[in-house]
Amino acid sequence: MRYSLRPRHNETYVSPDPATNPDDRLTEKGSPRRKSTKRSITDCQVDEYVPTGRQKKKRESTPASWDILDVEKKDTAFRGRLGYACLNTLLRSKKPAAEAIFCSRTCRIESIKKKGVDWVKDLGQKNAEDMLKIIEWNERNHIRFMRISSGMFPFASHETYGYSLAYCAALLSEVGTLAEKYGHRLTVHPGQYTQLGSPREAVLRSSIRDLEYHCEMLDLMGVGPDGVIVIHGGGVYGDKEATLARIKETIRVDLPKNVRDRLVLENDELCYTAAELLPICKELEVPLVFDYHHDMLNPSPGLPPARIMEEANEIFRRRGIKPKQHYSEPREGAVGIMERRAHSDRCQILPQGVPEDMDLMIEAKDKEQAVLQLYRTYDLHPVNYESLRPPKDKELEESIGKSVRKARLYESQGDIDT
Repeated sequence: MRYSLRPRHNETYVSPDPATNPDDRLTEKGSPRRKSTKRSITDCQVDEYVPTGRQKKKRESTPASWDILDVEKKDTAFRGRLGYACLNTLLRSKKPAAEAIFCSRTCRIESIKKKGVDWVKDLGQKNAEDMLKIIEWNERNHIRFMRISSGMFPFASHETYGYSLAYCAALLSEVGTLAEKYGHRLTVHPGQYTQLGSPREAVLRSSIRDLEYHCEMLDLMGVGPDGVIVIHGGGVYGDKEATLARIKETIRVDLPKNVRDRLVLENDELCYTAAELLPICKELEVPLVFDYHHDMLNPSPGLPPARIMEEANEIFRRRGIKPKQHYSEPREGAVGIMERRAHSDRCQILPQGVPEDMDLMIEAKDKEQAVLQLYRTYDLHPVNYESLRPPKDKELEESIGKSVRKARLYESQGDIDT
């Protein structure tokens, strides 16, 4: 069933005025094009020029209509903030490509060698400039919680080609000021190569540099203690107990105070359960972010989620930091651990037992669209029709890759314990 053209009580149109809604501008030959408030949801591309030989041929613009289906309404007592990670799919897909808005422009080391560090710094500045636009879009769409891309400043923590973010201090301060003005929470989540329990000195030093980079970014934004740095326990290196001891020692001895003050740990789906991380978190007063999906795949024996959340949130409260959690769902039709650990495009429900005022990061492939769908499902906030896009069909079949197909084969042969 398609939407009618009238918004419901909790769903509104985006303003058609380009002065108040800069992301709703469509230009043709340099002039803003005003849009009627009574229209179907469309994504009209501007005219593009496509080279044909020596000449450039004008391609006709083709409006695409979106079929936005109704959602099944559900009730909830949840009134916290929902967030998404790193990328706004709607802004990233703007046409022409030069108008795309995103914060993860990057490059290769070879490009830095050829073009110099100032060139890569310019990429970081463009990323930070777009962060301002994303925050404005988030505010218009009632999304006040976001994870900043770790790739905001490419290679900033690299041993050889790294650089300070001081050159971008004024712009980063502007980003933080805007987020504070709207009451938005900004956090970061360094990737899988940040391993505080690694037995290799080079890996450990690289991990600490990466945490320092993320901390510098948040500090220059002026983000308060709620701007946490989330990491997993990492690998076990053949001896989980010894690795946990190294993690604890690294946090206690090697991390600078400003990094440690922002650090939080998260249970993962393969190596470390919440129960295995809680003793470190309690001893060192490092908060624990509870991930529902990871706990489903890698549960804590004898320790139910409600108890984990109670103990984890108590550490947050003692530290004066607002608790946060992560939520995702496996893709439809996924079988075996290697498929079930991959995130679905969207989430169909809120997790059972989520505290009413929790900051919940929705880790779904459709990013902001997944948040907006939950808004509609539970009537959490008004929704702008023109911000909506339909979900993909046949999610699993389209996204399954060679590694997953290989894992499925191994599982069928009994080589992987599911």
